[in-house]
Amino acid sequence: MGHPESQLRRHTAEEYFILEAESELRHEFFEGEVFAMAGESIAHNTIAQNFVLTLRPALRGKNCQVIMETVQLAVEDNRHYTYPDIVVSCDPQDQQESRRLHHPVLIVEVLSPSTEAYDRGLKFNQYKKLPSLRHYLLVSQKTWLVEWYQLSQHGVWGHTALAEAKDAVVIPELNLTMTLEQIYEEAGVAPMKAGFAVGEE
Repeated sequence: MGHPESQLRRHTAEEYFILEAESELRHEFFEGEVFAMAGESIAHNTIAQNFVLTLRPALRGKNCQVIMETVQLAVEDNRHYTYPDIVVSCDPQDQQESRRLHHPVLIVEVLSPSTEAYDRGLKFNQYKKLPSLRHYLLVSQKTWLVEWYQLSQHGVWGHTALAEAKDAVVIPELNLTMTLEQIYEEAGVAPMKAGFAVGEE
């Protein structure tokens, strides 16, 4: 996700939709504020592509969609709209949508220094309101580190930090097994070294 650049005045959701239809840039929307999204690094783009290239064949025949960052996610109607880096939805209602998704099961955000706090804090708190969401991945582009949040059967979000080459995100319901080697393939990101703290960007 790019760096949010806030506009001055507040907008209605309808005004925001018109702006998006006319603009060459993507914008996120939260409580009337519109944020222009900046461009991404090559590493960011490569990591996102690696997810898509693994997810597409894994989801074949499951009636699920894997969408990159150009499609909106309606986190909360009329209040919060985002462009996650990767979204997977298996909901039949989303299959009929042409502009925005509402029912993700997996969201992946590739962290940038300017947006890390937003992705970890406000955005994740908002994402937790989505009844369909079961997995949230925060992927560093500074070193090999994936933070995996999973919703348990008891409604509690657990956290797993993956930092070794053979560590893997394994989501049986999506037929997904993806190691850190696969996530960071050709991204030009170095494996973690001693002294790098989890959560450091």
